[in-house]
Amino acid sequence: MLKLIARNRIRAFARRYNYDAGYMEAMLDASPGAFFKFVELIKAAQHRQIAPIDAYYAAKIAGALAEDCGPCTQLVVNMALEAGVARDQVEAVLTRNFEAMAEGAALGLRFAEAVVAHASNAAEVRDAVRAAWGEKGVIDLTFSLQLGRMFPMIKAGLGFAQQCQRVRIGDKTVDITPLSA
Repeated sequence: MLKLIARNRIRAFARRYNYDAGYMEAMLDASPGAFFKFVELIKAAQHRQIAPIDAYYAAKIAGALAEDCGPCTQLVVNMALEAGVARDQVEAVLTRNFEAMAEGAALGLRFAEAVVAHASNAAEVRDAVRAAWGEKGVIDLTFSLQLGRMFPMIKAGLGFAQQCQRVRIGDKTVDITPLSA
């Protein structure tokens, strides 16, 4: 019965976001124990206590971009829009247009890029996040970035990351600018 409920939720999620969640169903079929542990990671990846929503999603989008060729990034873009992040802010993050970003989104993206690249300025950027939102803000952005990276990697590891796609915001295709290294 629990597997049936989980399968229905997976399919509802897939329909809601127009996302191929086949890897989740495959995991549920092959190893229900692993799947239900995975669900706990999904909950952890949604943790946000204090960081502004635009900063949180800037880090989450950066995490997806670091590991994905489109479908998972599109999923995060759709979630950001659904959460109320302005379209122009999402596009600014995807194109790394810092001039167009609100202060929170820019700091979230700078933090994510520094962590992903193991940049020499990572401590400085982390301190800026800490100054803006305290230790809880650092935790929020770290969870957003790092746990968000996990999903495309699991999908790839299970052999389901077979198709790339262009990222869209509504009807507009966005030319993504890769994260800086």
